[in-house]
Amino acid sequence: MHKDQTLKLAVPAASPAGNVVVAMLFVGLMFFILGCATWLNGSLIPFLKIVCNLNNFQSLWVTFAFYIAYTLMALPSAAVLRRVGYKNGMSLGLAIMGLGALLFIPAARSSWYSLFLLALFTLASGMTLMQTAINPYIVCIGARESAAMRISIMGFFNKTAGVLVPLAFSSMMLSGISRYSDAALATLDAAASAALRSELGQRLEFPYAAMAAGLFAIAVVVRFSPLREIPEEAEVGGHSGSHWGVLQFPQLVLGALALFVYVGVEVIAGDTIGLYGRSLRVENFGVLTSYTMAFMMAGYVVGIVAVPRWLSQKHALLLSALCGMVFSFGVTQASSAGSALSSAMLGWAGVPAVPDTVMFLAMLGFANALVWPAIWPLALNGLGKYTASGSALLIMGIAGGALLPMIYGHLSDLSSSQAAYWVLLPCYAMILFYAVKGHKMTSWR
Repeated sequence: MHKDQTLKLAVPAASPAGNVVVAMLFVGLMFFILGCATWLNGSLIPFLKIVCNLNNFQSLWVTFAFYIAYTLMALPSAAVLRRVGYKNGMSLGLAIMGLGALLFIPAARSSWYSLFLLALFTLASGMTLMQTAINPYIVCIGARESAAMRISIMGFFNKTAGVLVPLAFSSMMLSGISRYSDAALATLDAAASAALRSELGQRLEFPYAAMAAGLFAIAVVVRFSPLREIPEEAEVGGHSGSHWGVLQFPQLVLGALALFVYVGVEVIAGDTIGLYGRSLRVENFGVLTSYTMAFMMAGYVVGIVAVPRWLSQKHALLLSALCGMVFSFGVTQASSAGSALSSAMLGWAGVPAVPDTVMFLAMLGFANALVWPAIWPLALNGLGKYTASGSALLIMGIAGGALLPMIYGHLSDLSSSQAAYWVLLPCYAMILFYAVKGHKMTSWR
């Protein structure tokens, strides 16, 4: 395909700088909101494990219910966007998220795990619509060569929420958590244990009610905001009219597969670290997701500064894959008792040390930071009128966050939590393949 055969979306030269800044501020707010909802799961999983009396595999149904929504709702979301536009789609997505947050109130009162999962699925359905709209929006609002830099800025908003939310959750929800330890609950009869678990679960009512109110308010603000629609691209020469639709683009299909494994490892690094820390008797296990998010924010800073000036999008992806493989090996092989690495890296800031194996797991946040920003522009390049459907296919890749943590949970129950992290290595190998070859493939022939 020749360069001149594809008309780009939202030609940057035609977009006043002020409009781009306003759009990035609004989209940044939405990435922050998505981060609040997403990275709360890392603290919610060990919390619900106590409230609903679950094992590791059962508790990771939280990630399944949350991320499977992206697979089931991605194509309907693309259809909604084609009908109502990107801005209205963002507003509608926020409103659906508000409905999901409201469902947490009856779930907290009943301590019924299935209702928690339904609430998470509804919340994630709204997020799917939001993600399907805002990712191509931020790619197409400026030059493609700097798209990874813009997505890195958005990721910084997202992961700022990822740092703050577990800290706030731990402060509000996990005070006096020693009363609910396995040892303490084991000393009680069934009725007293159930009453204590129910009391803990009811702590969720106020924060989720406040979240719902905020989401509905922001949905109204976005609906009447000055955000502009992005125009459709012209048909893509050489691909138009194919009955294969988006499946005719290898760089898109392989990009979706790379996103599948990427989201899986990102969720494992961010959402299982609390469970893993608790199994190793780390006292502050409720805030460990913040460690992973802090490393991701450091990675985003690298993306903002270095891409595309010193680091191309494909080389950023290559570096991320290699770092991921090294850190994954560290998780599986490092000491579960010693904390030399943690003390060396965090001691200067007065941050509590954690076992080295946990530290390597947190460092995966740095490896993961630039994968999402790099894959999106590479995968969407040259899709033309298929951009919305291509975005939906990439969003479906988020299902990796539903399935791979479940595999990890099953393996951790069968063997050990540390050994189960071997599942990360083939995932980073797939990302490495996409960085080296997959993104260059423009035909299946």
